[in-house]
Parts: sequence; C-alpha cells; structure tokens
Amino acid sequence: MKYPNYIMKKALFFLLLLTTLGFDTQSEATFDVGEWFKFRIHYGFVNAGYATLEVKEASVNNEKVFHLVGKGYTTGFSRFFFKVDDLYESYINKETFVPYQFVRKIDEGGYTKNQEGFFNTNLNKVVVKDYKHRTEKVFVIPKNTQDILSAFYYLRNSPNINKIKPGESVAIDMFFDDETTKFKLKFIGRDDIKTKFGTIATMIFRPLVQSGRVFKEQESVTVWISDDDNKIPLRIQASLAVGSIKADLDAFKGLKNPFKVKQ
Repeated sequence: MKYPNYIMKKALFFLLLLTTLGFDTQSEATFDVGEWFKFRIHYGFVNAGYATLEVKEASVNNEKVFHLVGKGYTTGFSRFFFKVDDLYESYINKETFVPYQFVRKIDEGGYTKNQEGFFNTNLNKVVVKDYKHRTEKVFVIPKNTQDILSAFYYLRNSPNINKIKPGESVAIDMFFDDETTKFKLKFIGRDDIKTKFGTIATMIFRPLVQSGRVFKEQESVTVWISDDDNKIPLRIQASLAVGSIKADLDAFKGLKNPFKVKQ
C-alpha cells in the first residue's frame, strides 16, 4: 500500500505539534528534566511510525534552561514508501517558559528544512537562520509568542485551566514556518479511556487555529490528556482527507508526579 506524501507529512506534523499538550492549575511546572514520552502512530490499521518527546537541561548565555526535544519518524513498511525523519528542539526559560531558541531539521520524503530561530523578547522579534538556503530573516512577533514545542509546555502551566468549562478555549500566538498563527484549544469535556496502562481519567481538547497556509480554520483533531497533575498526552486522533491517523502513548518515564490509573 502506498501512502500519499501529504498524509504522512500531516500525520507526523500533528503528532509533534500535539504530543506536549497538557495543563496545570499550579504555578510550578508539571514537568522536569528527565521526562520522556514515546508515541506509536497508526495510519488506519498500519503502524506508521513513532514520535518521542524529552525534557533535557542546557545552558543559554550561562542560564540553565529546559531543552525540549521532539522527534518523529516512519518505520517498517511506511518508511519503505515514505521516509520521515523530523527533529524539533526548543530552549525555554525554566520559570516563564518563554522560548530563547528553536531548531527545526526535517526530512519528509526528500523535502528538507534546516532552520534555527533566536527570540529577542525585549524587541518582540525572532531571527530565523535557514542553513539550507543560506538566508537570515527577521520577523516581528507579538509579545509572548511561542514556537511549536515551547507553546505546549507553556500551556501545561496555564493558570486558567482550572476554571475552563466545556466549550471554552485558551489561545496563544505561535511562530511556525515564518509566520505567527493564533493557536486555540477548545475544551470538550472529561471521559475515561482504556489504554495499555489501564483505564485513565482524561480531559478532552480540540485544537482550533486561524486559517492560513499551514492550517485549516478547524481541524478534525481530538486530544485526550490525563486528568491529573502530570497532564500526560494519552491519545491523539485526526481525520484526514484520506483515512485517519491515531497516536497512542506507548511508553514514558521521568514523570514529576504520580501517574493515576483507575483500574
């Protein structure tokens, strides 16, 4: 079976975009150095690939920061038809979670990018260095703009989630592909789901974004996160133009808080 290129690209993009979703009602971070997740991505009944997320520590200008690393890749039969190797990195402040720097290195069926971005929060600008095309561009961005990884670690510590009701949304500005997009998350409600780890209480969200070159106005994507102090992303499901994709948490370690399983 041969997969259209855009399906596999979209599958990996959504997984990397959404696997860090989670929220906390405390001012203290829900995560810490050593946290690691692995997700199995399915396209229909086929195991299409994996994605991992890890929180490390690094130094930026002699300051200790969180170093976020996200990887996505196809495996087995899927890799034979469409090879994907994506790497996303972000360096963020440990207290404010604002980004200092991002890295994007992707290879999606021969389509490649090799970029690095540097945020200047005082001037509300980001400098993007494109190593493939040997260019450097400066973009003006709104205050508190996040990159693709920092956005969701930032949202994990939103102080407003404890007050959110079904139908309400939270929103942030996110810089991606040389443009700023208003990214929103709509809260759907709560439900228990069965996972390989047992039955877990979850919060359900649906991402909504402004229309543009990258996103549609509303994507058919649903995200389930654990309804505990960790707010672990457990499942992501998306309907595509052809078929659907699903990502399930396959392994984890280094959680900051106890992982609650109902049965």
